[in-house]
Amino acid sequence: MANFKFPGQTNFYSGKVRDVYTIANTWLVMIASNRISAFDVILPGPIPYKGQVLNQIAAYMLQSTADICPNWLAATPTSNSALGKKCDPFKVEMVIRGNITGHAWRIYQTGNRNLCGVKMPEGLKENDFFAEPIITPSTKATVGHDEDISREEILQKAIVDENDYGLIEKYTRSLFERGKKIAAAQGLILADTKYEFGKIGDTIYLMDEIHTPDSSRYFYSGGFEIRQAAGEKQPQLSKEFVREWLIKNNFMGKEGQLVPVMSDEWIASISNKYIELYEKLIGEKFVPEALSEEQTFERISASLTEIVL
Repeated sequence: MANFKFPGQTNFYSGKVRDVYTIANTWLVMIASNRISAFDVILPGPIPYKGQVLNQIAAYMLQSTADICPNWLAATPTSNSALGKKCDPFKVEMVIRGNITGHAWRIYQTGNRNLCGVKMPEGLKENDFFAEPIITPSTKATVGHDEDISREEILQKAIVDENDYGLIEKYTRSLFERGKKIAAAQGLILADTKYEFGKIGDTIYLMDEIHTPDSSRYFYSGGFEIRQAAGEKQPQLSKEFVREWLIKNNFMGKEGQLVPVMSDEWIASISNKYIELYEKLIGEKFVPEALSEEQTFERISASLTEIVL
């Protein structure tokens, strides 16, 4: 992706999947790339339309939850970009799980019944519902892997103030309930997801993306209970299938492990999965938008002039 120089730009940062431009030290432009990461490693080969899918789902979901808590988003100048408020981020990610799947299931399989200070019951099968959603926070690492952390450790280490933590915990549960309702209306189950929060002054804002296939797992609700009873695999719309493919190819982001080669066919199938989730979750046909770098720059600059400068 291009490294733009926008009017009023004061900083630039290239993350795992987004390029982030700071404007006048108080606004952010985030451009969602087609890069894909897993186990905190950027995988080789861009995924066509992935950035557009993520950006459009995130914008839709932020708009659909704006009554629950303030969020950072102000505009989407292009299909793969977002403009919004720059927050001082909390150094934790709020992971909430309605089903035992992914990382939680991998922990459970080892015999460990404690995840981030939350005791998980005996007798669960992969993808079973928890009696009620559990919050399992993780540290937000600048470099390397995020790590599980408990509510008690967060407060003990003063990573987040107790009053602030209580509010983001409340927001997390309310956002998850809304996300589940949106998913259910489309025949999906929102199994787990994560939220990131930050502050401007005394106000807490929801940041980044929400309810996308990179930050969430979705199951198909039709036939879910029948498949669970039969011990069958649950098809899902998320990035988990990429993680599973990597694990099968002996890669989990650990030192000395090599990222497996991604064939053109595999890259195309990942792209199709992202588009499938967009269409299923939003209920609309995905319309690819192909803009030149010049068009992207012009649209974002115009939005900056209107909102910021």
